[in-house]
Parts: sequence; C-alpha cells; structure tokens
Amino acid sequence: MHAAPTGLLFAIYYPVIAAIGVPANLAVILILSRKACGLPGCIIYYLVSMAVADLLVIITAVILNRISGIYFPNSLLSITPLCSLRSVLNYGTFSMSVWLTVAFTFDRFVAICCQNFKIKYCTKRKAWHVIAIVYTLSCLVNAFLYFIYEPVYIAKNRPWFCSIKSIFYTSLAWATYDWILTILTPCLPFILILLLNALTVKHILTANRARKRLRIQDNVQNQSDPEIEKRKKSIVLLFSVSGSFILLYLLFFVTVVYVRIADITYFSGSNFNDSNFILEESGFMLQLLSSCINPFTYAGIQRKVRDELKNGAKYPSACERENRTVNENNNYRCQSKDGAAEQLENTLMRKYFDSD
Repeated sequence: MHAAPTGLLFAIYYPVIAAIGVPANLAVILILSRKACGLPGCIIYYLVSMAVADLLVIITAVILNRISGIYFPNSLLSITPLCSLRSVLNYGTFSMSVWLTVAFTFDRFVAICCQNFKIKYCTKRKAWHVIAIVYTLSCLVNAFLYFIYEPVYIAKNRPWFCSIKSIFYTSLAWATYDWILTILTPCLPFILILLLNALTVKHILTANRARKRLRIQDNVQNQSDPEIEKRKKSIVLLFSVSGSFILLYLLFFVTVVYVRIADITYFSGSNFNDSNFILEESGFMLQLLSSCINPFTYAGIQRKVRDELKNGAKYPSACERENRTVNENNNYRCQSKDGAAEQLENTLMRKYFDSD
C-alpha cells in the first residue's frame, strides 16, 4: 500500500471512517456475543469474527497508518521497525477480513445448496476451526513482509520510514511471494465470492421453481411457503454482506490487476491530476469503507440487532435514573438514622435529669 496521501479530503475522510467504524463494530461484537438475535450459532461466530477483523483493519490501516501519516508524519510510528510492523498488520488484517467473508459465504452456500454436507459443516465447532485457521494463516503468510523494508535514512542512530529493498524486485523468491500475496488477497477471494453467490442464486431459483410446481399440484400456491420464509433472512444476510464486499472491493481489485498488467508501481504522494493516483486512492478508500459497512447491514436486516442497539442507546439514561433513585434511598436512610439517633439522645437526657 502506498504512502498516506495528503489533502483536506483525506484529512476528513479517514477520521470519519474511524469515528463511525470503531463504535459500530464494537457494538456488533458486544450485541452478537451476548444475544443470538435469531441467527444460528455458526453465523454468529462468523459475524463476530468479521467484526473483530474489520475493527482491526480500522485500527491498523486507518488510525495507525492513514491518520497518523496525515496528522503525525514524523512520529515514532515512522521509525523503520514500527513502519515495517504496521505494513504487516495492515496486510494481515485485510487478509483476515477478506477470507472471513469468503468463509461466511461458503458456509451459507453449504447451508443453502448442500443439505447433506450441511449437517457436518454448518456447526459452531467447525466455524470456530475455520476462523482460527483464517486468523493464523493470515498472520503467518503476511509476516514475511516485515523483512522487505529498509530505512529511508538514519538520523541520530535511528532508522526512519520504510523503503522496499531492491532485492524484492530482483529475487525470484520475493517475486513469487509477491504474486502469492496478490492472488490470495484480493484476486482469489473476489472470484470465489462471485462464484459462490452465482451458484447460490442458481440453486435458489431452481429450488423455487421446483417447489412452486409441487405447490401448484397440491393446490396451495396461494399460501406462503414456510420453507422459503425460513431461509429468507439467511439469504438476504448472505447477499447483503457478500454484495457490499463485491461492490466496495471492485475498484481495489481492478487497481491490483491494472498494476500487475501494466507493470507499474503504486503511486506515492498526492496528485489529483494523475489518473493512476485517483484510481488507486479511490480503491483504497472504498476498501477501508467496507470495514464499517457490515454493522449497518446487520442492523438493517435483523430487527433484534436494531432493538439491542436501541436498548444500548437507552442504557446510559436508565443507569442515571437508577443511580439517582439509589442515592435518594441512601439519603433517606441516613436521614432516618440521624432522626432516630437524635430521638434516642433526647430520651437518655430526660432520664438522666429525672433521676437527678
């Protein structure tokens, strides 16, 4: 990924993405971790893991990379070891987010199209195994990026900024590794999601036609189909998540393919007069935007998620009322105790004087 761009547009856009994406993904993680919201357990696992990955993307790529590069270009984050680590984290979290979307799409494809395999695959245990594998491999595959950088310059024995070593362009091993990364993210996931959605749509249309013919034969065509209604939310959720991924990653996918075919490097700096810069930065902006879209997708589709969000918004005021009530009760108890103590003291004083 090229260096953080400069300009008013980017200085506003990336903080807005962070301000929206961080609380939105945190809300999804908290809500889905506590409530099932009418969804199967394996779907909950995937949605929570995707929200965690998107949150990590916003923290690493948006906050630590873009925002820090725009507002704090010469901070300690720019020393070569931390700069290299940020690159690893950027690519690693992107890989997690992309491949978890693929895993979720495949899980729903199996649930809708492969009824025999569904019993074995669409379980909480299998979802947990897939998520763990995606997180682990994403970290391991991208960890080698740490070693491709060297400092731009050294000042007071401290290496600053990151520059790709020349051996990265001349070594066959590094060239192979670079192609593997390009294929793994985003080329192969993009193609797989398109393919799985196409097969799912084909299966749904075929199944709907078959069920419609059967219902016509049974003279119940005017009644609602409970099987279709049962799958409706799962299907809508699948197409919403994968559809937003395809739309927001399309330009980034085109950018990667264009860079490879044209054999050019990513643009460094900011130049709105250069078409390559506009293409690349637009793709990156939409890619980062995808990390804060899913929470709104869940809220738009799942009524129970909306209800939990509303309850969460009401929670602070409810807590304030409860605390006020508790304080009033405590004050009343204290006043009652003070009154009882004063009454006891007066009684003892009267007894003392009467005895005299």
